Amino acid sequence: MYFLRQVSVCAMILVLTGSAAWAQATAELNGRVTDQSGGVLPGVTVTVTQTDTGFSRSAVTDDNGNYAIPNLPTGPYRLEVMLQGFRSYVQTGIVLQVAATPTINAVLSVGSLEETVSVEAAAPLVDVRSTGISEVVEQERILDLPLEGRNPAALIAMVGGVVQERPNNKSMPGSLFTGVAGSLPFGVAYLLDGAPHNNPYDNLNMPLPFPDALQEFRVATSGLSADNGVHSGGSVNAVTKSGTNVLHGTLFEFLRDKRFNAKAVFAPIDPNTGRRVDDGLKRNQLGGALGGPILTDRLFFFAAYQGTFQDVTPPDATTRIPTPAMLAGDFTAFASPACNRGQQINLRAPFVNNQIDPRLFSPAAMAIARQLPMATDPCGDIRFSAPLSYDQSQVVAKIDYQGSGGHSIFGRYMLTFDDQVPSWPTSGSVLTTRAEDNAQTHRAHSLTLGDTRVFGTDTVNAFRVAWNRSRAHYHLEPFFGAETLGVKDFYNYVPGIIGIEISGGFTTASGGSVLFQGDTDAYQISDDVTLVRGNHQLALGGNVAYWTHYTVDGQRGVGLWTFDGSLTGLGMADFLTGRLARLEHARPGVLDLTQKYLGLYAQDTWRVSPRVTVNGGVRWEPFFGAHIQNNAIANFDFDRFRQGATSTVFRNAPPGFLYPGDPDFPSGTSGLNNKWTNFAPRVGITWDPSSSGQWVVRAGFGKSYNRINNTVFSDERLNPPQFAQ
Repeated sequence: MYFLRQVSVCAMILVLTGSAAWAQATAELNGRVTDQSGGVLPGVTVTVTQTDTGFSRSAVTDDNGNYAIPNLPTGPYRLEVMLQGFRSYVQTGIVLQVAATPTINAVLSVGSLEETVSVEAAAPLVDVRSTGISEVVEQERILDLPLEGRNPAALIAMVGGVVQERPNNKSMPGSLFTGVAGSLPFGVAYLLDGAPHNNPYDNLNMPLPFPDALQEFRVATSGLSADNGVHSGGSVNAVTKSGTNVLHGTLFEFLRDKRFNAKAVFAPIDPNTGRRVDDGLKRNQLGGALGGPILTDRLFFFAAYQGTFQDVTPPDATTRIPTPAMLAGDFTAFASPACNRGQQINLRAPFVNNQIDPRLFSPAAMAIARQLPMATDPCGDIRFSAPLSYDQSQVVAKIDYQGSGGHSIFGRYMLTFDDQVPSWPTSGSVLTTRAEDNAQTHRAHSLTLGDTRVFGTDTVNAFRVAWNRSRAHYHLEPFFGAETLGVKDFYNYVPGIIGIEISGGFTTASGGSVLFQGDTDAYQISDDVTLVRGNHQLALGGNVAYWTHYTVDGQRGVGLWTFDGSLTGLGMADFLTGRLARLEHARPGVLDLTQKYLGLYAQDTWRVSPRVTVNGGVRWEPFFGAHIQNNAIANFDFDRFRQGATSTVFRNAPPGFLYPGDPDFPSGTSGLNNKWTNFAPRVGITWDPSSSGQWVVRAGFGKSYNRINNTVFSDERLNPPQFAQ
C-alpha cells in the first residue's frame, strides 16, 4: 500500500536523522556535581546501575558540572560519582518511576578516590525540570487498594482532576471514559511500554495488564511536552513488569460466592425453604506471575496469567407484562393509583371505563403475549432470573535483553479475551434479551517491540514498533421477529429478533444488543532521539500510524418498535392494540475505513541556571481524514439545503447532501480536507526557589489536537472540537 511505503520512508528518515522519546516508558536522572566550596566540577564520571538487573549507564559532567542520563528503565538504582583527587560518592535507595526526571546533586570532598562517601537513605526525588503536573500510581497501591474487577484503569481516578464513567456496551471490557482536568472523556492518550495503547474505535484505553503484571503508571494532567500527541487531554503512561536477576513469582485466587453474599432485598421467596432466593454467584479469579533471568545481567523473562470465571443468576430483575385481566380487556387495576404511583389513569376515547374489546387487540401483540410468563400481580409486576456466564482471561509475556555498549531490546505481547454466554434461550424467558443478556466475544492483542541504543555518553535513540488489535462481537439468539409475528410490509435484516420498548412495560432486544461487530487494527512506528548538549537537552522524534476499522451495527435492522402511551394513555394499551408511536428501522450500518497519522516534534529542556529550567517545543500533526470504503460517506451543507441544491451523484437525495464525486465534495472519500498547518507549540518554565529540590514552581502553555474517533462516522452528534488548548 502507498501509505505503508510512506510509513517506511518516514521511519527510515527518523532513524537516520535522529528524531526524547514519544512519552517513552523510561525515566531520566540529572543533576550537578560540585566540590565542598560550591565550585562546579567538570569531567566527573557519573554511573547509575539498576540493582535488580545489573544494567548500567555512564555520563560525564560538562563545563558547568551538569549531567543528564536519559532513557533509563524504571526501577531501583545505585548512583556513583567519581573524579581523581576526590572521594567517591555513592548513593543508593534511588527508585526511578515511569516518565520521571528527578534531579540528584552530588558534593565531592577532597580525598582519595578509593575513599567512599555513601548515602544510603532514599532521596526525595522531586522533579524540578518538567513543567507538567503528574502523579505516579506505584505497584504497592495497584496491588493493595480494593479494586473492583482488578481493572487498573479504575485507579486513574485517584489522581486529582480526573473523572471517570463507563462507556456503552460496544467498547472493550475494561475501557473507561476518562476526563482529565476538563478534557474530552475520550481525549486521554494511553501508552504501554512506550507504545500507543488507545483503541481507534472509541479512543478509549485498550485493556491494561492486570495488577500483578503492571509495574506502575503515571497520569499527566497538564503541561504536556511536545513528545505527547494524538490526543488533547492528559496522558497515562504504563509499564509492564520485567524479569530481574532473581527469580520471583506470585500465585493468587480471589473467590466470591453466593454463600458470602446477603440476599437481594427484592428477591422472591422460595416456597420450599421459605427463604429468599440467592443469586447463585460463583466467581473465581485466579492466576500468577513469574519473572527471572535467562542469562544473568543479560536476558530476562516475565510471564503472567489471570483468569476470571463467573456464573450468576440474579433472581430480582423486574419488569411489567400484560396481566390476564388486561388480556381480557380489563385495564381497571392496571390504570389504578396503586399501579401508577398514586395517579389514576383513564384510557382515552373511544375507550370507556378502562375497558378494551379484546377483538381490537393486535394479533402480533397477542402472539408476543403468549410468549411471556404468567403475571399474578394485578399491576403486572414480575420478577425474573437472567443467568449470566462470563469467562475472561489475560496472558502477558515479556522478554528483555541488555547487550553491551548500552544497547537494549525488549518484546512484549499481551492477549485479553472473554466470552459471555447469552441468557436466552437458557433462561427460557424472552425477557432476558436485554443489552446485558446478549452473547459477547472480545479479543484484544497488543504487541510491542523496542530497541534502545546509546551513542557515546550524550546521545540515546529509542525505536518502537507496535501492533494493537481489538475484536468486539455481540449478538442475540433468535426468539421471534416481525416476520414470525405476521407483521407485513416489513423486512427484518436480523431474522427472529425484534426490538420492543413499552413505556411502563417490558422490553426486548434493547440497547445495542441485537448485532454488533467492531474490528480494529492499529500499526504504529516511532523513533526518538535524546541529545545532551551542555545546558540543553534536545529531543527530536516522530511517529507514524495506520489504522483500519470495520463495523457492522444491526441494532435498527430488526426495528425499534416504541409504544409510549401517547395514543391510548397507557403504553401497554398501545402495545396490545397495535398502536405504534414510533418505528425506527434501517439496514445494518456498515463502516469500513482506514486512516493514517503522522506526528513530528522537537523539544528543548534548557537549564538556564541551577534554579531555573525552560522547556520549549513544537509538535506538527497534519490531519488526514479517514478513507471511507465504497464511498459510504456524505456531507450536509445547510446553505445548500436552504437553496434547495441537490447532489449531482444521487439526484434523488434530499437537498443539502453531498457525496464523493460532487463538485463541492472534498477531494477523496473522507468528506474532510487535509490540514497541513496543525502546529502545536508547548512552552513552560520551572523555578526551584531554594535550589534544594524540595519544592518547585511551574508554569506552562500548550496547544494540542485531538484525533476524531471512529464512532463519529456512525453518529455525527459525537463530533468533538478539532483542537483544545
